[in-house]
Order: sequence, then structure tokens, then C-alpha cells
Amino acid sequence: MFKTIEIDRNKLTIMGVRFSDLKTLESTANALGSNMFEGFEPTKKGIEIIRDYVSGKISLTELIKFAKEKSYV
Repeated sequence: MFKTIEIDRNKLTIMGVRFSDLKTLESTANALGSNMFEGFEPTKKGIEIIRDYVSGKISLTELIKFAKEKSYV
């Protein structure tokens, strides 16, 4: 069953995690949706990690490291 998550385009937040702009929020929401379709259950920490990757704050290598360490939990 598909779970919904709270996305507030006016406040630029996903599950309470703040974004700097609408483009980054939408890119992150799309990434989350794709992963949720495969069974991923997002957490605030996971959303922060994906946001930071989408915005270029962390590299693909760092993203993979966080995923392997399950830092998103």
C-alpha cells in the first residue's frame, strides 16, 4: 500500500524538512516518490540526505556511503 507524505509547497517543506526553493523541493519529492514505489519509507533524516544530494551539498559518493550505513533511519 502506498503511504502519503506531507508536502507543503507554500512553506517549502516535506515532512517538516525545509527547502531553499521550489525546484529543489520538487526534485526531492520526485526522488522520494520513485523510491517509495520501490518500498522506501522516508524519514526526516532520509529527506535531508536526499535534499542535500539534489542541491549539490553532498556528492554521489557520500550519498552511497549514507545509504550503506543506513544513515537515513
